[in-house]
Amino acid sequence: MVGHYRLTGIAFMDVKQRIAKVVNSHPIVLFMKGSPQFPMCGFSSQATEALKRCGARFEYVNVLEDPEVRAHLPHYSNWKTFPQLFVQGELIGGSDITVDLFESGELQRIVDDAQGK
Repeated sequence: MVGHYRLTGIAFMDVKQRIAKVVNSHPIVLFMKGSPQFPMCGFSSQATEALKRCGARFEYVNVLEDPEVRAHLPHYSNWKTFPQLFVQGELIGGSDITVDLFESGELQRIVDDAQGK
């Protein structure tokens, strides 16, 4: 199951507070370009596919819908590219790391732990 979290609905907060709220409110969050159904870049598509193959229930934020989030997330996470995967409030990494973790089987363990399996 995939959920869409719109950060624009809580615009009264500072952008870093909005990012922190979504990261800390959901076990698995993917900041990506586009949506899992319609990714707008190959890297976002690869990360989404790895999560889906692990059976992950995750929230996603389409950074193309919110220029402030797209501009400030790299400063928040100290990671300059998209997508960015957060699990239980911590940055896991981008597409390459997500795919590597999937291929090693580690992503499945991370997803299962985050979902209480």
